[in-house]
Amino acid sequence: MLEARGLVFAYPRGPRVLDGAELALEPGVWVAVLGPNGSGKTTLLALLLGLLRPERGEVRLEGRALAAWSAAERGRRLAYLPQNGPYPHGLAAHEVVRLGRLPHLGLWSREGPDDEAAVAWAMQVTETVALADRPMAALSGGERQRVLLARALAQRPRFLLLDEPTNHLDLHHQAALLRLLRHLAREGIGVVSVFHDPNHALAAERAVLLASGRVADEGPPRAVVTGEAFRRVYAGDVRVLEGPRRVAVLPRWDEEVR
Repeated sequence: MLEARGLVFAYPRGPRVLDGAELALEPGVWVAVLGPNGSGKTTLLALLLGLLRPERGEVRLEGRALAAWSAAERGRRLAYLPQNGPYPHGLAAHEVVRLGRLPHLGLWSREGPDDEAAVAWAMQVTETVALADRPMAALSGGERQRVLLARALAQRPRFLLLDEPTNHLDLHHQAALLRLLRHLAREGIGVVSVFHDPNHALAAERAVLLASGRVADEGPPRAVVTGEAFRRVYAGDVRVLEGPRRVAVLPRWDEEVR
């Protein structure tokens, strides 16, 4: 399990971003994190990965404090797709995906059959095989996003954390990504994905709604997205269209400015 307990965090000279946030992620479960800008979603992911340290509270991985794991050990268990992360411009796509195997290889080991299989699988499921020999600088934003996702998957992680993974993706690849995340969870990987679009969160198994650094609501996505807390957090600026099998969430743009 990957678990956040009572996390409190503020950036230097800034307001408190998280104020007692909690999240528990089990293997085989997909959790979507929602919330308005500034609610602490990206900061929560950074704390779960050990990229930041909380002022109070703790993160535990498989029953041990996250700080007790080495960077290599964390890298073999946790994979991350940032929202707008840096990428090596001069490398070809397949070389970038291969970087995902570094936590398993170290700096001097040579790739073996397991590494080759992990890279091939990651590029297949992200539909990036055709991009393999193209330099990253020549790819579109959506193509780069898929290559960076393939790099994360090549780690063969136990937990996959994604910050706005549908950024830059067209509708086909958005749908393909949501299906892939559901498949990964069914295969036993714990998935946490941050979304701005609540429609994407409806594909997950659980949803967590952050507001002012705390969990305002959590549970099945349809209960969270259509709940009172969701409408309150977004100040009524959403319209939720509910059907017997589907829910659609739209911004309420056709009202006068209050």
